[in-house]
Amino acid sequence: MTTPHLARHDYGGDPALLLLHGLGATGEVWHDLLERTWPGETFVPDLPGHGRSPRLTEYTFASMAAAVAEVVPPGRQVVVLGHSLGGVLALMLADGSYGLDVTAVCGVGIKLRWSEAELAKAAEVAARPERVFATREEAVDRWLAVSGLAGLVPPDSPRVGAGVLDGPDGWRVAVDPKAFGVGAPDVPALLKAAKGTTILAAGERDPMCPPDHLHTVAEDGVVLPATGHNVHVENPLTLWPIMDRLLASR
Repeated sequence: MTTPHLARHDYGGDPALLLLHGLGATGEVWHDLLERTWPGETFVPDLPGHGRSPRLTEYTFASMAAAVAEVVPPGRQVVVLGHSLGGVLALMLADGSYGLDVTAVCGVGIKLRWSEAELAKAAEVAARPERVFATREEAVDRWLAVSGLAGLVPPDSPRVGAGVLDGPDGWRVAVDPKAFGVGAPDVPALLKAAKGTTILAAGERDPMCPPDHLHTVAEDGVVLPATGHNVHVENPLTLWPIMDRLLASR
């Protein structure tokens, strides 16, 4: 099943821009970045198992990359900008095996080092049954925490809508818990396999991808000043120079 997506700034030209959000979030997190006009069509999907997109029977980087690749019509040049998990998927799409003509990619805030304890915790989260909340407010609070957006996006923001689901027995967070068990990526291998321009970036204060981790994997990695993990929400203006580089590299 094709992943639903929200298309914005459709000027019909190339390259298309594909924006991939991080684990737990939805495509709505890119809202403020879209104030920057892109010369081609922009695709903003909810990742599989997130928001309005269907769930997968198994979550691997390959299965998720294959699903989001269906969003872009064949034959289009595409630039991919991804955050965290979305950054991993961006790098996967850049190896040419998913049917996309990817000219440039940027992964922002990819977690590059995983301890055994962190992987065990992620597997535990993936195995938990879904929680049902009595009220929308409780579900929203949980979604903001799960997506890492607590304190960055207010609970009454319209961007929250796709993050929660109403059902006959109550409210749920619109994230399949199984997605949290996707595992740790081999980013150096993905960078080696990627074709075209590749950029890694992270916020200066990102606890998941601190500058020393970033520069160990990519000496030319871009440190974005005065920002944390969710750069695209905290200060999307800092990503504009990277978007210029991606566009110029086609």
